[in-house]
Amino acid sequence: MHKGKLYIIAAPSGAGKTSLVKAMVESTPHVKVSVSHTTRPIRPGEQDGVNYHFTTVENFKELLGQGLFLEHAEVFGNFYGTSKTWVREQLERGEDVILEIDWQGAQQVRRLMPEAVSIFILPPSREALHERLVGRGQDPEEVIEGRMAQAVNEMSHYNEFEYIVINDEFDLALRDLQTIIRSRRLSLGWIQHYKEDLIQSLIN
Repeated sequence: MHKGKLYIIAAPSGAGKTSLVKAMVESTPHVKVSVSHTTRPIRPGEQDGVNYHFTTVENFKELLGQGLFLEHAEVFGNFYGTSKTWVREQLERGEDVILEIDWQGAQQVRRLMPEAVSIFILPPSREALHERLVGRGQDPEEVIEGRMAQAVNEMSHYNEFEYIVINDEFDLALRDLQTIIRSRRLSLGWIQHYKEDLIQSLIN
């Protein structure tokens, strides 16, 4: 059985990571996004079990103590974690899995699964990043400034990742992400698993 590939995708807040990943999953077969557990409050339009598994701090710490997270991190006072069991089950089925996590979580995952492919998404400029954060209309200016400072720190870790995608034009950035995954799917193992009928029709 061909195993799926694990993709780590990280970015500073406001770089467009969530929108890019959503569009890529919708346009690419055999790829799933891991739904993280989080203790942060649910935002308007979000759904439990779809955007995140929303949970309490107490329950999160209980799961953490049981060793059930592949990675976990505290971001802006909230906890986030990725289910170790779910990820490994999907990979064993031959499905590719995307982890939307920060650079700290990426470090944890790479230590446990060094074969993971890591991608960092950058905004085209600081000005563009600030405009995107303001455009959300969800946070006061002092919160936005705090997020900008955190984003600069996050972006300083770009060189820990295997691929860099600059999200200036959305469609181009999406194609860049798709190209990374498609190139990995030209491997012998992937072709033998997902194109078995074609291979057999050609050689038999």
